Amino acid sequence: MFEQTFKNIDDILHKDAGCGSELDYVEQTSWVLFLKYLDDLEKDKATAAELTGKIYTPIIAPEYQWNVWATPKTADGKLDHHKAMTGDDLKDFVDQQLFPYLKKFKTEAERADTIEYKIGEIFSELKNRMQSGYNMREVINRIDELRFRTHAEKHEMSHLYEAKIQNMGNAGRNGGEYYTVRPLIKSIVRVIDPKIGQTVYDGAGGSMGFLCEGFLYMLNSKGGPDKLTTKDIEILQKKTFYGKEKKGLAYIIGIMNMILHGIEAPNIIHTNTLAENIADIQEKDRHDIVFANPPFGGKERAEVQENFPIRSSETAYLFLQHFIKILRAGGKAGIVIKNTFLSNTDNASVSLRKHLLESCNLHTVLDLPGGVFTGAGVKTVVLFFEKGTPTSKVWYYQLNPGRNLGKTNPLNENDLKEFENLQKSYGESENSWSIDVASLDTTTYDLSVKNPNKKEEAALREPQEILKEMKALDEESAEILNSILELI
Repeated sequence: MFEQTFKNIDDILHKDAGCGSELDYVEQTSWVLFLKYLDDLEKDKATAAELTGKIYTPIIAPEYQWNVWATPKTADGKLDHHKAMTGDDLKDFVDQQLFPYLKKFKTEAERADTIEYKIGEIFSELKNRMQSGYNMREVINRIDELRFRTHAEKHEMSHLYEAKIQNMGNAGRNGGEYYTVRPLIKSIVRVIDPKIGQTVYDGAGGSMGFLCEGFLYMLNSKGGPDKLTTKDIEILQKKTFYGKEKKGLAYIIGIMNMILHGIEAPNIIHTNTLAENIADIQEKDRHDIVFANPPFGGKERAEVQENFPIRSSETAYLFLQHFIKILRAGGKAGIVIKNTFLSNTDNASVSLRKHLLESCNLHTVLDLPGGVFTGAGVKTVVLFFEKGTPTSKVWYYQLNPGRNLGKTNPLNENDLKEFENLQKSYGESENSWSIDVASLDTTTYDLSVKNPNKKEEAALREPQEILKEMKALDEESAEILNSILELI
């Protein structure tokens, strides 16, 4: 149901002069989808309040509610075409009344950790790009067909929203920074195994995929959402997930992604994480778990580099220092980074490897094949470490899916099963091995992936084939000798 609706909406937006790319399709689908989701959420809350004899006060004023401006219905439940705005009337209402009304929530909300504040933030950042009110009417009608009332419906919708974000990443521009493939995120989350009561942080959040998957994992950690106490749910909703994102669209998409996954008021801040001096990070700012895929290849200005003891223009190196600093003692991290970090010989790379090995237990390195990140053109590794004790041994796993990965043949969860199974005991295999840190060259701290268990496969030929070739060579030699004898 959702998948076909999303395809139909993309077809409508493709015809609109204001929407030129997959990024625009996601942005425009998002704000309409969000308002429909919010309407269903309000209905659920009103029903729950009624069952307990309480009165629910809606967040949205009556004239701005979905069933008033977007889809007024007749008595038989069909769209009331006499009341439903379209064309210029609809566009003018959305641009001049609806968006300004929703923006005000940010200044009028009591606290930043409320859904009201998040609504205000979303509509302060997003713009309606649809130029045709007739196209907008079609999009609204399509989204009105969707329901977000049951857990299964919400799960399907959040899954397909993720697929749209992935398409946005594949569409180019700066979209690629938003998306990390879901099978990899799920694997990292399972290895780290976050528990309810711990705080989870991603300072390079993008579409907040790590936090969404962390939430789903913890929601099911005690046998399913039904097994959790009211206190557990409140902790997960309000005191567990924290993130930061620099780019406006990624930030808004990330907030909506978390809300659509079931976190009503995400603790996400719109800021440049690297603009914060890591010397200012105090114990109250620290977290138990860090998941992240910081942007690689970016360059930071000199004044930003001054916030870090190990200065580098490579964005990912600054993020790694930030993540180490913001972890609590005993905290765990799973960080995706370019594989050249393990072997580069520049001063920043060597110093950062030394710092990581001395301040944390880098227990696992997952070496990923090319093609995991569509269009990125670089190979990556995942660093798993715990803060507080130095590294004595590093366990490596070289992922070999047995095929070339790419857009049409992506990484899947089965590809990572052997890694997850062996990682529990740091087991040896053809794809895994360990090194002692004591054996490292302390001038470089080179952590290159060099698999000692991968045997070079010699091409073995049948004896008959070898003898046949020897005979052919003998005959060739005899011919040459005869030619020389004739010349003498």
